[in-house]
Amino acid sequence: MTAFIIRRLWQMLPTMLGVVLLVFFLFNWVGGDPAYVLAGKISNPEQIANIRKQLGVDEPIWVQLWIFIKQIVTADFGASWSTNETVSNILATRMGPSLTVLIPLEILEALLSIALALAVAYVRGSLTDRMVMIACTVGMSISILVYIIVFQYFFAYQLGWFPVQGWGDGVFNNLVKYAALPILIALAVGIAPNLRLYRTFMLDEVNQDYVRTARAKGLSENRIMWVHVLRNASIPIITHIMANLPGLLIGAFLIERFFSIPGIGREIIMAVDRSDFPVIKAITVYVAFATMAFNLLADLMYRLVDPRVQLK
Repeated sequence: MTAFIIRRLWQMLPTMLGVVLLVFFLFNWVGGDPAYVLAGKISNPEQIANIRKQLGVDEPIWVQLWIFIKQIVTADFGASWSTNETVSNILATRMGPSLTVLIPLEILEALLSIALALAVAYVRGSLTDRMVMIACTVGMSISILVYIIVFQYFFAYQLGWFPVQGWGDGVFNNLVKYAALPILIALAVGIAPNLRLYRTFMLDEVNQDYVRTARAKGLSENRIMWVHVLRNASIPIITHIMANLPGLLIGAFLIERFFSIPGIGREIIMAVDRSDFPVIKAITVYVAFATMAFNLLADLMYRLVDPRVQLK
């Protein structure tokens, strides 16, 4: 396994280099001259030249690329153009609120979706199965904005169980008080598509030969579903979960924006609005790295779930 991990890390280097080159050329050629973004509409050529010198964009292209690579290696992307706060501090302070919401959300979503998918697969073809699938289709067709408005009105305004928005200092206080309603909304939005997908994985396994053999040996249906079917369906489920994890940091921007949660998703939207290139570049690079890291973690989990999987 150690040799596999080392080999995969080496394979990640050219992929990461490709991401770095893509981000660099996109922001340098498509993004325009950052000096004009910083200087604003009221500026003169002398100010533009001074800003270009400070940013290093007056250097040759290969020097600018080397500066960008050094920023990635040292995790020092400079300061935000809009707030003058260091990018490293922005990421460090915004990551905590995002993880406070996303970690319990992902755990609850995975457990509930898998349990419900197994239960629906157990009664496959029945009226209950059809009704659940219809409910999932209806739930998937409703916009997340509708969920946010309805849940805020009912649970926050009418019942007063949760605050409408806000964020505090303590992790436990934030989790119980401020993050509970966003997590509940995200669960309502995410369970329906996951349930449909995981049900498909379960049904693919139910028709396999090993299931018929287990039934012939007299094993109970509960043991077949919760032990044998679940174990073999875990590989595509792990793939789906790991592939979605990096995108959740960015994809949670609606939840963070509506509930005033100072997380990564909200920060990237604000950075785009302000044309804050250092923040956007840093988040883009780190999300790419997280994607590769989660793919490696998924491969290792395959081996733990199914010893027959060979890591090559």
